[in-house]
Amino acid sequence: MEQQRTIGREVSRSGIGVHTGNRTSITFKPAPPGYGVRFQMKEFPREAPIEAVIENVVDILRGTTLGKNGVKVHTVEHVLAVLMGLGIDNLLVEVAGNEPPVGDGSALPFVEMIQSAGMELQDAPKNVFKPKEPIYVSEDGVDLVVLPADELSISFTISYSEPGIDTQFLSLPITDETFIKEIAPSRTFCPYHEVQELIVSGLIQGGSLDNAVVVNGDVILSKEGLRFEKEFVRHKILDLLGDLFLLGQPLRAHVVAIKSGHGSNIKLTRLLRKKAMQERAPAPRKATEGIAPGGMDIMRVLKIMPHRYPFLLVDKIIEFVPDKRVVGVKNVTINEPFFAGHFPGHPIMPGVLIVEAMAQVAGMIMLTKGENTGKVPYFMSINNVKFRKPVFPGDTLRLEAKVIRLRTTTCLLKTTAYVGESVSCEAELMCSLVDQDSR
Repeated sequence: MEQQRTIGREVSRSGIGVHTGNRTSITFKPAPPGYGVRFQMKEFPREAPIEAVIENVVDILRGTTLGKNGVKVHTVEHVLAVLMGLGIDNLLVEVAGNEPPVGDGSALPFVEMIQSAGMELQDAPKNVFKPKEPIYVSEDGVDLVVLPADELSISFTISYSEPGIDTQFLSLPITDETFIKEIAPSRTFCPYHEVQELIVSGLIQGGSLDNAVVVNGDVILSKEGLRFEKEFVRHKILDLLGDLFLLGQPLRAHVVAIKSGHGSNIKLTRLLRKKAMQERAPAPRKATEGIAPGGMDIMRVLKIMPHRYPFLLVDKIIEFVPDKRVVGVKNVTINEPFFAGHFPGHPIMPGVLIVEAMAQVAGMIMLTKGENTGKVPYFMSINNVKFRKPVFPGDTLRLEAKVIRLRTTTCLLKTTAYVGESVSCEAELMCSLVDQDSR
């Protein structure tokens, strides 16, 4: 079973953005299992990081732009291609200047950052997507087909009606080694006549012959000439890998592409994402369920629970089986008071508060008994606590508590917190009831 990967230490690089021309910097930071890849804009430290998934694509004009809540990060495809090619699953990417530095127009600078930081295996399996049947996009002479396979490979054909850009074909497996040697060094390219059009459109303000290959008929305009005989098709594979990363999980398939660009790549990735979601095993039950028989809305919770804002961490009880099981919900918003001081540039819910939320739900097992009116539950012990997945603003926590042992004034419970289908935290909690007025 493949393990998830992150990097060993923080690493940074600075330069200019190819399209914005801004002075920019980028920092890679290790992230825990299940975190995924998220972009934090330094100019907006209080905004939640932008997750690198297809739902957050907001523009594909000459590059891939991610955005959320009005905050955008431009031209992310080379960074994401490196993460795809090297199998990095979890990373916080901090960007200043709203676009990664272009470097030499290839992905090598980002490869060198990862190599400098080192890669680390994590104690969690990769959530790999392996399509069971062909998936394809075909329109206006562009074709993309995804075929079932055990490993990722790409076969790409380019064909331009441009002098100097010949029809090229390349097919190869995508491994760490092939990506670093065969794909990462290939650079951005464009025909000479498109340069003025891009400038008029407000793009390539940071472009130069230091970071791009310009083709003018049979003449190659570049500081060093071509790096490969088929450099152009290699760079198209690079862009495709970056866009496929937005699937949100590793892909194991043979991808066949004919004349595709960012627009068709994104359409294919949307189809893959939809298919992957359909094939996932169903979750136990969703946190978005209504209040089941025996459940409680917030008004009833307030009548039973001794806590109040800002320390009431239960919004409703959606399931309640006396003496056996209780399920509650906590909707986590950016307005939670703890986000103001707990990693404000990287807002995550404190782990101790996830445990507290589980404990509050667990306490409902005893607090709902009539004979326990006027009593409050205290922790006696917390054992086997495991944090599996961070909780971010916008997440919904589904909090389950199952009774292991119940006595008159004490209760031992197995508690689990879910975000969607993923376990965020689990623990065994023991609580004891005491009189509210006791000291």
